[in-house]
Amino acid sequence: MDVQIKKAFVLAAGLGTRLRPLTTVRPKPLLPIFGKPVITFALDHLRSIGVGSFVINTHHLGPQFDDFFRSGEYAGCPVKLVYEPDVLETGGGIKNAGRWIGTGPFIVYSGDIFTDIDIGALVEEHFAQKNDVTLALRKTGLSTSIALKNHKVADIKGRYGHPGEYDFANVSVWNADIFQRIPAGRKISFVPVIADWIGQGGRIGGVALEDRQWFNIGSRDEYLAVHRYIGEESWKPAYVTAQDWPVAISPSASIAPSARLEGFCAVADGCVIGENAVIEDSILWPEANVAAGSHLRSCVVAGSVVISGRHDNVDFTDTP
Repeated sequence: MDVQIKKAFVLAAGLGTRLRPLTTVRPKPLLPIFGKPVITFALDHLRSIGVGSFVINTHHLGPQFDDFFRSGEYAGCPVKLVYEPDVLETGGGIKNAGRWIGTGPFIVYSGDIFTDIDIGALVEEHFAQKNDVTLALRKTGLSTSIALKNHKVADIKGRYGHPGEYDFANVSVWNADIFQRIPAGRKISFVPVIADWIGQGGRIGGVALEDRQWFNIGSRDEYLAVHRYIGEESWKPAYVTAQDWPVAISPSASIAPSARLEGFCAVADGCVIGENAVIEDSILWPEANVAAGSHLRSCVVAGSVVISGRHDNVDFTDTP
């Protein structure tokens, strides 16, 4: 790629309400996927195209981000955390982080997706078309609110009468001009800001990125589904260079010889699985304890809690 962007803003302030109770224990971007927090895939993906500095907004369970990034860096790249006492949404979050993002072009990447789409192609399109904003688009099955015509976003949510075909894939490239268009101190999505800009002649580009994989980690079903795909397809993004990922069973887990693990399973550090227990298509976070004779199917055990009996499609945490 001839042109590089050196800075990215990663969105991590959401409440993750559809993932409760898991998100009462950890913020959504820190949920583990086979032992690796979701947000670190975004950071690795961005690093792979030359991004070397990150600004991350936080809100829900903010101190956990402080602890995770306590060194002030990730893989040698500086990380600036910007805490929002009140959630400002996507547009307000960008505006609030402007002093740390700076005056150059930057990438915005949602900290709760897991994908290997070609963001290098997105950056190249942004500069080749001299866009103000360039959105990654995809047919996700979740929405069809964006109309793309001749490399430009012609409409969002039907404001200008164009039928939509694509969804926003939660990765985008921006010029610093956006900071003048978002009101300060307001809770606002960037969607209406972009929609207004289209009507005012803004160069809002879009790239349909249908190849490769894209996962939204927005619900327990989606959280389980990404584990299933990785487990069954042996999928690993090229930008994940760690040789020991994915970790299906931690070496520090204690699993009784008569216990059975079936389907896709993720068993983290310090877990204990008792005699004759069956773990089926389930995820155990660190220190989870499954009692002898128990059977878990499509469950998530989040925390140092002891589980006994038979359970299907239940999430457990160590909080009241």
